[in-house]
Amino acid sequence: MKFSYIAGYLLYHVIGSHLPKSDARINFGSKQIRAFAARLMLTRVGVHVNIERKAQFSHTTEIGDYSGIGEKSRLYGRVIIGDYVMMGRECYIYTYNHETLRTDIPMQKQGGTAEKPVTIGNDVWIGSRVTILPGVTIGDGAIIGASAVVTKDVPPYAVACGNPAKVVKFREH
Repeated sequence: MKFSYIAGYLLYHVIGSHLPKSDARINFGSKQIRAFAARLMLTRVGVHVNIERKAQFSHTTEIGDYSGIGEKSRLYGRVIIGDYVMMGRECYIYTYNHETLRTDIPMQKQGGTAEKPVTIGNDVWIGSRVTILPGVTIGDGAIIGASAVVTKDVPPYAVACGNPAKVVKFREH
């Protein structure tokens, strides 16, 4: 492992993830500390990113310019976040799952599926407590309503909500 990754990991998990929210009146530079730690760990971190407290992500996560990861959100595996993305708190993004095809072997012993990266376009708003499943692409300008479970791709400028998430309308552009 590279020294920069280890330093970023320790800085984020020991200090950064426990600092106050970035919009707190007294925040001790928490936004800047978390972004600095992320730059040491992640594949790509744009300018003016906002990673809120207690968010978790893998080292293969990419975050575009002016984008954020919501408080207590969990990003598992390769997640590519575009520019100007807003993410609410407690979102879960998965890139792999449990294998479940065989009935003669307990699911717990079947292992996991192959990783399928999740891609989030530019200018996307993901509401609080959204779950995004493996392989999903969310198009530019889309809005995902709070508590939605996204199982399929969401087209550009679509507004999707529900479980499973369904497109309810399109934004004018």
